[in-house]
Amino acid sequence: MAKMEVKTSLLDNMIGVGDMVLLEPLSEDSFINNLKKRFDHSEIYTYIGSVVVSINPYRSLPIYSPEKVEEYRNRNFYELSPHIFALSDEAYRSLRDQDKDQCILITGESGAGKTEASKLVMSYVAAVCGKGAEVNQVKEQLLQSNPVLEAFGNAKTVRNDNSSRFGKYMDIEFDFKGDPLGGVISNYLLEKSRVVKQPRGERNFHIFYQILSGASDDLLNKLKLERDFSRYNYLSLDSARVNGVDDAVNFRTVRNAMQIVGFMDHETQSILEVVAAVLKLGNIEFKPESRVNGLDESKIKDKNELKEICELTGIDQSVLERAFSFRTVEAKQEKVSTTLNVAQAYYARDALAKNLYSRLFSWLVTRINESIKAQTKVRKKVMGVLDIYGFEIFEDNSFEQFIINYCNEKLQQIFIELTLKEEQEEYIREDIEWTHIEYFNNAIICDLIENNQTGILAMLDEECLRPGTVTDDTFLEKLNQICATHQHFESRMSKCSRFLNDTSLPHSCFRIQHYAGKVMYQVEGFVDKNNDLLYRDLSQAMWKANHSLIKALFPEGNPAKINLKRPPTAGSQFKASVATLMKNLQTKNPNYIRCIKPNDKKAAHIFNEALVCHQVRYLGLLENVRVRRAGYAFRQPYELCLERYKMLCKQTWPHWRGPARAGVEVLFNELEIPEEEYSFGRSKIFIRNPRTLFKLEDLRKQRLEDLATLIQKIYRGWKCRTRFLLMKRSQIVIASWYRRYAQQKKYQRIKSSAIVVQSYIRGWKARKLLRELKHQKRCKEAATTIAAYWHGTQVRREYRKFFRANAGRKIYEFTLQKIMQKYFLEMKNKMPSLSPIDKNWPARPYLFLDSTHKELKRIFHLWRCKKYRDQFTDQQKLIYEEKLEASELFKDKKALYPASVGQPFQGAYLEISKNPKYKRLKDAVEEKIIIAEVVNKINRANGKCASRIFLLTKNNVLLADQKSGHIKAEVPLGDVTKVSMSSQNDGFFAVHLKEGSGAAGKGDFLFSSDHLIEMATKLYRTTLSQTKQKLNIEISDEFLVQFRQDKVCVKFIQGNQKNGNIPTCKRKNNRLLEVAVP
Repeated sequence: MAKMEVKTSLLDNMIGVGDMVLLEPLSEDSFINNLKKRFDHSEIYTYIGSVVVSINPYRSLPIYSPEKVEEYRNRNFYELSPHIFALSDEAYRSLRDQDKDQCILITGESGAGKTEASKLVMSYVAAVCGKGAEVNQVKEQLLQSNPVLEAFGNAKTVRNDNSSRFGKYMDIEFDFKGDPLGGVISNYLLEKSRVVKQPRGERNFHIFYQILSGASDDLLNKLKLERDFSRYNYLSLDSARVNGVDDAVNFRTVRNAMQIVGFMDHETQSILEVVAAVLKLGNIEFKPESRVNGLDESKIKDKNELKEICELTGIDQSVLERAFSFRTVEAKQEKVSTTLNVAQAYYARDALAKNLYSRLFSWLVTRINESIKAQTKVRKKVMGVLDIYGFEIFEDNSFEQFIINYCNEKLQQIFIELTLKEEQEEYIREDIEWTHIEYFNNAIICDLIENNQTGILAMLDEECLRPGTVTDDTFLEKLNQICATHQHFESRMSKCSRFLNDTSLPHSCFRIQHYAGKVMYQVEGFVDKNNDLLYRDLSQAMWKANHSLIKALFPEGNPAKINLKRPPTAGSQFKASVATLMKNLQTKNPNYIRCIKPNDKKAAHIFNEALVCHQVRYLGLLENVRVRRAGYAFRQPYELCLERYKMLCKQTWPHWRGPARAGVEVLFNELEIPEEEYSFGRSKIFIRNPRTLFKLEDLRKQRLEDLATLIQKIYRGWKCRTRFLLMKRSQIVIASWYRRYAQQKKYQRIKSSAIVVQSYIRGWKARKLLRELKHQKRCKEAATTIAAYWHGTQVRREYRKFFRANAGRKIYEFTLQKIMQKYFLEMKNKMPSLSPIDKNWPARPYLFLDSTHKELKRIFHLWRCKKYRDQFTDQQKLIYEEKLEASELFKDKKALYPASVGQPFQGAYLEISKNPKYKRLKDAVEEKIIIAEVVNKINRANGKCASRIFLLTKNNVLLADQKSGHIKAEVPLGDVTKVSMSSQNDGFFAVHLKEGSGAAGKGDFLFSSDHLIEMATKLYRTTLSQTKQKLNIEISDEFLVQFRQDKVCVKFIQGNQKNGNIPTCKRKNNRLLEVAVP
C-alpha cells in the first residue's frame, strides 16, 4: 500500500472561522464575534478570500520566527492558518513564477499596525529571495530605509506611539530570478503642520527628540542645541518621554541606518543642521513696533537665536531678519514692499519651519531613492507596498483629514473594482456563468471631491486664486451654492432646508457622507493650508544661504529664475499624486491587508467591540465579504477537494483511479448535495453556500472518527496477536534457558562438594606434615641457643681483661661525635643570607673547631657566589666580564676609574639605526657597531677640540663628522698598537697606530671622552678577540705621540681652569703638548 501524503488545510483545527467568506450567518455581530474569538486565542490574522485582516495585538507573538518563514514558504494560500506571510508568499511567487507585477495595499487607522505590517512583508520577501553579497546589500539597504523615514516622518499620537504621519509607497524591483535589484519610494502628504504645533498628548516628529537625547555633547555644541526639551517652543512637553522608547538608542540606530543606505558624513551633518535650524526657528519671538506712518511692524525680541540659526545655515543675519519683517510683492515690473505685523511675522516663521522640514523630508526620500534604485537596466519585475493613512474621523476634522479620507475613497474605489474584476476573471477562466453583483459604488463621492468643475478641491483652488477678500467662510458659501443638492453633502447654510435645524452640524462646518460613514469637517484653516504660502522674501533668503543643502531645497529663491506664476496648491498636488498612484496600482495585481486597532489604550488582551465595529464599517469589510459571497463562497481545485473528502464515498476511498473531476462528481452525487449548491469549473469546484462546505466538514469529521476507530481496532488486534506470538516465543526461550540453568546449578553443587572433601583431606595431611617440621625446627633452635650462650660466656671471660684499657678513648670519640652533630645542626639555623656582599657569619662555639669554621665560611661564600652568577643572563655576564676587565686594567692606576664603576657600559650612545640624520652613516657601516659615541678630537696643530662620532666595530675604528655623518677616517684594529692616557681624573687618551700603515699618514689620534674607561676596555677586548694579541694600555702623565713626522710629548699638569672642571689642551711648541687638569 502506497504511503499517503498528509495534506493540511485552512479548515483544520480552525478557531472560529479563518475565512470570513465562510461565516454563517453573515452579520455585523457575527463578524465582530468571530474576530474577537480568534483574537482571544492569539489568532490575529483572518482572511476575507485573499484579503488579510490583521488585528494589532500590542505585544510580541512567536509567529514571525525563521521557522515560521520556512513553514509558509512555497505553500498554497489556504493550506495553512491565516498569516501575513501567506499573502507575502503568494504575492512573491506570483511575481517570480508568473511574471505578474504585484502591489500590497495596507490600510487602517493610526495605531492599527500598518507600519509593522509593511516591515513584516519586506522582511519575509528579504528572507525568501536569493542570497549573495550584492543581493544582501540591496536587501539591507531596502530594510534600513525604514528607520530613517520613521525618524523623520513618524510621531507619537494619542492613538499610536509610532504613527506614520505620511503616506509611503515603495516599489521593490526584482530580476528574472526573483532577486531584489533596488527600489523606489514615493511619499504622500507629510503632516508638516505637526512641526509647529501638536495636539495635547502628542509629540513632534521623532528626530527632534532623538537628536537632543542621543547626540554627543560635541555634536550638540556644533548644532548649537541643548538637551533640555523645555528650551524649544516647537516641542510639546506633556508627552516628551514615551514609555518603552529610548530616543538615544534610536538615534544611534538612525545614524547607522543612514550610513548603510549610503549617506555620506557631510550629508548627515547637513541634515542634522537643517533639523536644528527648524527647532530653533520656534524660539524666535516678535514684538510690535509702530512706525511714523502709523503702520504696525514687528521686530525680533532676542536676536541671539536668529544669530545661531544664521551661523548654522550660512545666511546673512540682516537678510533673514528683513525677510521676517517685510514682504515684497511683485507684479509684472512693479515691486511693493510691505511691513509684517506680529501675527504675520509668526505666520511667516511657522511657514518657513514647515516648508523647510517638508522639503528636507522630500529631499531625504529622493536621496534614499538614489541609493536604493536598481543599478542595471534589465527588465524588472515590481512589487509595490503601500503603507498609507487609514480613514480618519476625529472630533475636530480639518483639511488634513479631508485629504486623507479622499485618498481612502479612491483606494476603496479601486479595491472594489479590482476585487470584482478578479472575481469576474476567475469565473470566466473557470467557465462559470457570471452574474451581476450589486454593491455600493463610491464614485459619486470621489466625483464630489475631485470633479474639475464642481468638485470641492476645484472650488477650494478657485477660491484661493480669486482676487479680493478670501476667507474660509467665503469658501463655505461657495460650497453651499454649488453642492447643496448633492446627496452626500450636508451643510446648515446650504439651500437644502433639511439641515437648517440640524444642531449637530455647526454653521462653520460641512459634512460628507463617505463610504465609511459621515464625517464633519471644520472649514477653518482650509484656505491657508491649501495655499501653503511661503513668502518670496523667505525663499530668496534661504537660496542665499552658504549651506548647500538649504540652497538646493529652495530653487525658486534664485533671482535669475523668478517665476511670478502662483505655485500649485496643496490640494491639487495631492490630487495629482493620488491619480498617479491609482494609475500605478491598476497596472499591478493587488493584495490587501486591512489593519484593525482593538483598543485605544495600546494594551494587550483588550478587545473593544464598539471601536472594532467602527473600523469594520469604514474599512468596508462586510461589503468585501458580500462581494466575495455574491457568487460562490468557496472554490477549491478538484485534486485538493478529492484528497480532502474522498473518505466520504466508498467508490473514491481509499484511492480513486480516474480524473479528479470525475471523482468529485461521484463524491457529490453519492452525498446527494443539491446541484444548485455547486458548479463545476475547468479546474475547480465552486460551492455557493458556506453551509454546504460546513456540512462536508462535519461529515468528514465524523468519517475521520469512524476511520480512527477502525484503525484503532485493527491496530489493537495486531498488537495483541503480536504480543501473544512474542510471549509464546519468549516462553519457549525462557524454558530452554531455565533447564540449562538448572543442570548447570546441579553440576556446580556436585563439583563444589567434591572440592570441599578434597580440601579437607589435603588440609589434614598438610597440618600433620607441619607439626612434624615444627618439632624438628624447635629441636635445632634449642641446640643453637645453648651453643651461643656457651660461646658468649667464653668470649666475655676473655674480653673482660681488655675492656678497661680502651674505655676512655671510646667515650671521647662518642662525646666528640655528639658535639660535632650539635654544631652542624645549629649552623643550619644560623646561616646568613645568600647575598655575596653579606659579611655576617655565626661565631664559632668551640675553639677546636676554628679551622673547620673558617673552611665552612669559605665554602659557603663560594657556593652563594656561584648561585648568584647562575642568575645572570648572557648579556649581564658580558657586562660583568667587561667591568672585571676594566678593574684589572685601571683599578688603582687611573683616578677616573672609581667613578665609572657604578655606570653601566651601554656602548651605543647614539641611536644610529633610529635617527634619520645618520642614515647615510648607517648605510656605510655594514658591521655590528660595538661603540657609537661623540668624542672630542684634539687638533694636532693647535690643540683645539672638534666633535667627531667614534665608532668601534668588530674589525675597525671609524671617525665620522657629527653633522653630516661623513666618515673622516677608518682604522683597522690590526693597525692599533697602543692606547695611552694619564693617571689623572680626565678623559684624554691617545690611540697609537702602527708605523707605515695606511691610517698612520697623519699620525696618532688624541681624543677626549666622557666614557674613557668603557671605550678603552671595549677597544682592548675587541682587539684581543680579533688579533689574539693584548693591546698595550699605557698609563702615565707623560707619553709620546706621533704627529706626522714629529714625536710630541703630551704632558698632564695640575692647573686652575677658567671654564670650571673641564681639562684644556694647549700646544706649547713642536715637541710639547700640555693638558691642564683640575
